[in-house]
Formats: sequence, structure tokens, C-alpha cells
Amino acid sequence: MKIEVDVGACEMHGDCVMEAPEVFDLQDDSDVVTVLNDTPPEELRAKVESAARMCPVSAILVKD
Repeated sequence: MKIEVDVGACEMHGDCVMEAPEVFDLQDDSDVVTVLNDTPPEELRAKVESAARMCPVSAILVKD
């Protein structure tokens, strides 16, 4: 699994951070979400996919 964030679309709503804090973070000095691990372990797949679905601007893409 590989995660990509469309930085042009990200509006920092933070839903992804609430759903998968092991993978996503909001930095005070950044204007987009930070991906802490763009290739997270498989056991986090359900949380990552849920975070992607929750994104109100569909800025998160999960690839296999």
C-alpha cells in the first residue's frame, strides 16, 4: 500500500489525522497534511482507507 496526498486539493480539514494518526499529521508550519509513513504496514490499511474516504476533498489516494 502506498499513500499519495494531492497537496493542491488538501484543505487541512484533519479528518485523516483523526482517523489514522499513525499515518497522517497536521504540522503548524505546513499548509497541507503530512504523511508520516507513505508505505504504512498492512495492519493499518482499514484506517488509511477510511481516512481517504473521510477526506471531504478526496485529496488522499491509496494505491496497492
